[in-house]
Amino acid sequence: MSEARRQITRAAGVFGFFTLLSRILGLIRDLVTAYLFGAGPAADAFFVAFRIPNLLRRLSAEGAMASAFVPIYSQALIHDGPEEARRTAGAAFSALALILAVISVLGVVFAPQIVTVFAPGFLDQPDKFELTVLLTRIVFPYIFFISLATLFMSQLNALGHFAAPAAAPIILNVSIIAFALLLSPRLGQPAVALALGAVIGGVGQLVLQIRPLIKRHALPGFIWEPGLARVKEMGRRLVPVIFGAAVYQVNLLVGTLLASLLPSGSVSYLYYADRLVQFPLGVFGVALGTAILPSLSRHAAKGETEDLAVSTGHGLRLSLFILLPSAVGLALLADPLVGLIYQHGRFTAETAQMTRFALLAFAPGLPLVGLATVLIRLFNALNDTRTPAILGAYSVAANIVLSLLLMGPLAHAGLALASSIAGGVNLLLLLLKLRTKAPYLKEAGLFRGVGRSFAAAAGLAVLLLLGFFWPSSPLIGQADWLKVAVGVIGGAAAYFVLAWLFRCPELWALKEDLLGGKRT
Repeated sequence: MSEARRQITRAAGVFGFFTLLSRILGLIRDLVTAYLFGAGPAADAFFVAFRIPNLLRRLSAEGAMASAFVPIYSQALIHDGPEEARRTAGAAFSALALILAVISVLGVVFAPQIVTVFAPGFLDQPDKFELTVLLTRIVFPYIFFISLATLFMSQLNALGHFAAPAAAPIILNVSIIAFALLLSPRLGQPAVALALGAVIGGVGQLVLQIRPLIKRHALPGFIWEPGLARVKEMGRRLVPVIFGAAVYQVNLLVGTLLASLLPSGSVSYLYYADRLVQFPLGVFGVALGTAILPSLSRHAAKGETEDLAVSTGHGLRLSLFILLPSAVGLALLADPLVGLIYQHGRFTAETAQMTRFALLAFAPGLPLVGLATVLIRLFNALNDTRTPAILGAYSVAANIVLSLLLMGPLAHAGLALASSIAGGVNLLLLLLKLRTKAPYLKEAGLFRGVGRSFAAAAGLAVLLLLGFFWPSSPLIGQADWLKVAVGVIGGAAAYFVLAWLFRCPELWALKEDLLGGKRT
């Protein structure tokens, strides 16, 4: 089983490396956007316009499409061979392309109604509303390109290739940065450049997946067989899978809707803070969830329940080991992080402070979402897409109630906190359901040894508090770049030393899987 564990860890490493590059470029993209647009009406308009297609982009990264497609594609590969698997992919591609074309046209036509639903607060600001409608119409075709790219990415992941799918978002970020810097100064409405950059970036992400599929003789052709049994099964799974895997993103969408009712800039505060949370979530949490799905699907298809349990436990413990200190770092380094990355140009000190409040509220939800991602992959591998969707609906309901209660006293930060708490509700419900769904997991020790990870993270929190908030600390009053450098590099080093002192098993697993070392 150590070989399967090693494959999961290394696949997560490959995916995480390219995702890291993408997230760095994403931060540069946000820096450019913040510099040019700040948190004003144009920024709010673009963030709302891009929220729906961006939701699909995040679903592709977080595996909703993969969760519906990979188990079916893996079954075809294992039981019927590569040609039947390619036929399945071709039929799915053809049916999906038609559906997406219709959705894209409807999105352009009904853009005013869409904006009314997702940003009702903009109705009181006609100029802002009209700009949001315009940007929505420009950016909506992105859904067509990114969704087809997602299908190709899922196919490559099932074939054991993770580099091209992980590198795809790099193209999106480069495109938006280039259009923002080069085109926006030449337009009467500069925000249009951001929307155009997003669409071109979507085209690039689709094109990037074609060559590795050709190399593996797996590029799907246009095969019109919507009645194919496996395609129908994928369609049956897709809607509940999307909702089950998208709980975090749906909660953010709810936050965006309600933030449009708050003072101008609230939508942007949430967006900028969420982008910082998405950095570790994408590099570690989503990378692990993407890497583990093919392995879980193979074990489930072969009926290997023991290996399925061991792989799930490894994924959960590794996710917590990485994301727990990440959440601590985001919360305690919120001030210098926001200042260093965003506070330039039109991004004022007041805007930075509002963004910090949102980041503090988002941070506790980071490890909860990462753990839930692994559990949702397990349900999908077991051919159960309905349960995560139902439990996700409860989580969204909790988020709506909490948001309405907290947005009054805490404004936009209350919306972020509600999203974090709802993530915990979703995780708890998934764990409770697994007790009856997969009773054999009880003996697998899914969370064995995680107390040591909590101890190491607690030690990290103490060190950061002493270093950044102790009155006599030499870091008080220093430049943001120095605080971030010391906090991130020093904090990571300190956490791994603490993990070594507490003998966290995940540290040794990482050493063995990535470097080939043995525990000493």
